[in-house]
Amino acid sequence: MNNCDKKSINGVVSRAQVDFVVGKIAVISLCLIASVVLAPRSWAQEVPYPTKVIKLIVGYAPGGGADIMGRLIARRISEALGQQVIVENRAGAGQNIATEFVAKSPSDGYTLLMSSSALGINVSLYPKINYDPIKSFSPIAVFAQSPNLFLVHPSLPVKSTKEFIALAKKNRGALNFSSSGNGSSQHLSGELLKMMTGVEMTHVPFKGSAPSLTALVSGEVDFAFNNIPSAQPFLSNQRLRVLAITSGKRSALLPDVPTMSESGLPNFEVAAWYGVLAPANTPQEIITKLNSTIVKAVQDPEFSATLRKMGADQIQESPEFFSNFLKREIDTWRKVIKASNAKAG
Repeated sequence: MNNCDKKSINGVVSRAQVDFVVGKIAVISLCLIASVVLAPRSWAQEVPYPTKVIKLIVGYAPGGGADIMGRLIARRISEALGQQVIVENRAGAGQNIATEFVAKSPSDGYTLLMSSSALGINVSLYPKINYDPIKSFSPIAVFAQSPNLFLVHPSLPVKSTKEFIALAKKNRGALNFSSSGNGSSQHLSGELLKMMTGVEMTHVPFKGSAPSLTALVSGEVDFAFNNIPSAQPFLSNQRLRVLAITSGKRSALLPDVPTMSESGLPNFEVAAWYGVLAPANTPQEIITKLNSTIVKAVQDPEFSATLRKMGADQIQESPEFFSNFLKREIDTWRKVIKASNAKAG
């Protein structure tokens, strides 16, 4: 073999070595690029949640059913996750102010909505709202529901629903009722009563259950539908009189109180529900973590006993259940609102 051949062979070997090295560099580069592209997702999954204070927004004034339930579940979330959960009341417009605020908040799990039944009602009750009850939120968990009590001021000369209806028909348009706000289950309970009796009565909305009951206790209004947690203190000292309950069956807490159906209004059933939602597109791992936390709280014997004492039934289901539940609520109340011609103002 001459020197020229040796140089050729050496040249071929050198090129092969170069190609090999270049190939290795290309593979390493691709791996580095892939790691950079995928890194944000991996890092996001590794970041613990929560790392700062969580705000639970309540759309009603302090002291009402939603506020009471919100504070109960906030404490449990805080204990389970080791992070402070602050309840912030943003009352007004039948929960719409709070709902819109949360809908426009960052989807990071640090601003949550403590919703009542109004979320399934307002879309049909108000001519315009600045959020979509389905598209604007990621449901986390609906954990309790509570019927309303049909309450009257003690000065009203009635002791049963039938007597009340007779009085209302005799004094058409003279009676008025309070509620925790336009679109609340309390408001629509009154609208349903008007629709089923054919008697016109005036709705007076307030910013929460507490001021609504204060108006009733003071005699500013004649009657109201309100939840058991808020009404209980006024029943024990006889500052209010209860005529019926809006559940399908009697409550173990008030076994002597008949249902609206038993009182002559068949199928009159209304229950306020309480659930927690996050802004739409909140990471699924955060939704799953919060749902698990709330479900475990509801399963705790002490917590469920507290709910029962307040006249509420516990619910322990998935975010998917809550999503379907909310869609059914929207459909149900749309029909009632249309039939009763209920108005927001």
